[in-house]
Amino acid sequence: MKDCRLQKYISDSGLMSRRSAEKEIEAGNFTVNGVTAEIGMKIDPINDVVEYKGKPVTNEKPNGYTYIMLNKPKGYVTTMSDEKGRKCVAELVADLGIRVYPVGRLDYNSEGLLLMTNDGAFTEQMTHPKHEIPKIYHVRIKGDLSGDDLARLSAPMRIDGYEIQGVDCRVIERKHTSTVVEMTLYEGRNRQIRKMCEQTGLTIRSLKRVAIGNLTLSDLGSGKWRPLTASQVKYLIGKKDK
Repeated sequence: MKDCRLQKYISDSGLMSRRSAEKEIEAGNFTVNGVTAEIGMKIDPINDVVEYKGKPVTNEKPNGYTYIMLNKPKGYVTTMSDEKGRKCVAELVADLGIRVYPVGRLDYNSEGLLLMTNDGAFTEQMTHPKHEIPKIYHVRIKGDLSGDDLARLSAPMRIDGYEIQGVDCRVIERKHTSTVVEMTLYEGRNRQIRKMCEQTGLTIRSLKRVAIGNLTLSDLGSGKWRPLTASQVKYLIGKKDK
């Protein structure tokens, strides 16, 4: 691989756009072989070590595709455009410089971990109703949930004419006015958690997806994105349907 300009290397990695890379280089947030980088410098992509805020940057995209995770805020629709003029997740990843599409959905009032990619086969596998990687949500429900409430929420039920399996539910925070329940789903039917709570007479205050399998948001800020590592993609596509 020939030498290339640092900002192009960064852009090709999927970490950020070339323009954003130039701003971050000027801010002193990139190093090459431990030395603070400068605009316009060239690097050897094979032998030089590029780091952003202390973390290695690589442009080895698995299978030639781009995969990212986004911390979706409330108030955005999980589409690339919206006929009602609402804000779309596409706006949050515009600086990627590559068109990627949501893997599954988080509804307008939900937030948290959303995968995006331009790999159609990956999307199809990840959105299959019986894909075995669990999705984990933290759901704040109005009121102090009783044991009976939790049992009903965990039990199998019929939604939209489909019999869903029982869901793992556990209380992780309890207050007089609200209860936070961690819910682990394997099926992930359309608006499943909201419909489950509706059917059991429970009111949702907030809903956030915090993990997909062993992938978590960690310190990723709301509205921000970061590329998946090759090992993370391998983990996701390495799972088989039940």
